[in-house]
Amino acid sequence: MSLIITDDCINCDVCEPECPNGAISQGEEIYVIDPNLCTECVGHYDEPQCQQVCPVDCIPLDEHRVESKDELMKKYLIITGKA
Repeated sequence: MSLIITDDCINCDVCEPECPNGAISQGEEIYVIDPNLCTECVGHYDEPQCQQVCPVDCIPLDEHRVESKDELMKKYLIITGKA
């Protein structure tokens, strides 16, 4: 699954630099995650780094974008040019 940022986001700016895929960017009102770039940090880390640093716990899994760990790894390989 991709991750999403909810309306609880306080725009603290700590999640964006933690994303190894560059999936997080400033949206119109809050930060947003590009689901095509989000691998939940699979391939980079054991846990999503944005979730680890978020002070308000507003980055859950996007239940509308279900992906297995294998699918996330394939996406990671494509994004990083290792495929």
